[in-house]
Amino acid sequence: MDIATLQAFTTVADTRSFSEAALRLHLTQPAISKRIALLESSLNCQLFDRIGRQINLTEAGQALLPRAQRILFEMEDMRRELSNLSGAVSGVLKIGTSHHIGLHRLPPILKTFSRLYPEVKLDIQFIDSEMAFDLIMQGQLELGIVTLPPEPHPTLHTRMIWNDPLAFMVSVEHPLAAQRKVALQDLANYPAILPSMATFTRRIVEKLFQEQSLKIELAISTNYLETIKMMSAIGLGWTVLPETMLDREMRRLPIPNIALDRALGVVFHPGHSLSNAAKAILKLLDEAATKV
Repeated sequence: MDIATLQAFTTVADTRSFSEAALRLHLTQPAISKRIALLESSLNCQLFDRIGRQINLTEAGQALLPRAQRILFEMEDMRRELSNLSGAVSGVLKIGTSHHIGLHRLPPILKTFSRLYPEVKLDIQFIDSEMAFDLIMQGQLELGIVTLPPEPHPTLHTRMIWNDPLAFMVSVEHPLAAQRKVALQDLANYPAILPSMATFTRRIVEKLFQEQSLKIELAISTNYLETIKMMSAIGLGWTVLPETMLDREMRRLPIPNIALDRALGVVFHPGHSLSNAAKAILKLLDEAATKV
């Protein structure tokens, strides 16, 4: 049993997929399968039930998982602490971020960081913000640059960097586009295109409708904001997106007395040592926050 084998085990447990685990660890699927087989052989027990395409932890796997995660946490924390002693900003920095933030907020920061610290290898995963929180809890990511939850996280430390105003919007050809005033009740009469209920953005919108005892008629759900914008722009439904995404194809809906926004920022585990590379990019993020 070694660190690489435990990483394969915890990643398969997290993704419930050998192929997805292989992608995340930059390995082949046979290599992942071999590591799991060796681990099962050394422990003399089966860790996963494989029924068709479904992968589930056995009772033994469930017992091993928290212990394996704890070992990986300690090893990664020790590696960062020892690396920090040299004072060098180098090594691998594992970050999780959303596609939207990665496209619209991070490029200038990453450009500056790469210029200042060329010895750092950036390992960036483009994932849902909510998944980034899980991976930081598991020790698989050092930082998340993501949409922050409406309520404080009980364990992880969050730091707001950008305020991101949201806007109700429709295609310029939508029936509501020509109205001078729009009420939430009007929106309830038309289909919506929104991210899934698992996302912080969707929860913000749902809470607003629930407060007025209204239901959202959901036509399509996807977590890719650019895809949501495209489908709304061709008239498939109204949506709520960052107002920075408004363009000639979309019309902001004038809803009196309603202003929505979300917080974008950084998240990390306060119980884990931050690498010098993580501290360096946090400094750049803090500088970006002061310029807003």
